[in-house]
Amino acid sequence: MTLLFPDLNVWLALSIEGHTQNAAAWRWMGSVESESRLLFSRYTQIGLLRLLTNAAAMSDRVLTVREAWKVYDGWLEDARVEFYPEPRSIDAEFREVMEPFAGKPASKWVGDCWLLAFAAGAGAKLVTFDKALFDFGRKWGQAVVIPQ
Repeated sequence: MTLLFPDLNVWLALSIEGHTQNAAAWRWMGSVESESRLLFSRYTQIGLLRLLTNAAAMSDRVLTVREAWKVYDGWLEDARVEFYPEPRSIDAEFREVMEPFAGKPASKWVGDCWLLAFAAGAGAKLVTFDKALFDFGRKWGQAVVIPQ
């Protein structure tokens, strides 16, 4: 079984009809084999709920918290999607992935490194639209980029 860990940008694109990357995300989703598993972590769960309820991100399509939970719950109804707890090795993995940034500010990379660490600890492939994250993630063999 293949474990796939969609980045927040992928979950959002899949969840919002009319999102600029919705079609590309659904083309990718259509290629996912039925025995594969798509993982939510606490980080991507919270991120999806936060963005769906944020007017700056959603504009006139902003959802209430209740509606956002329904979107998330809808994903869990898909047999391929599951919530996956943090791997026990997450702290060690996180520190290792963050090492290239140890001597400098890394604001955006903190979250991205956590996603890569989670993917590595879970034995999953991180799926993203973010080409910089994909390039960085190739070092660990943990990233898959969705063509747009």
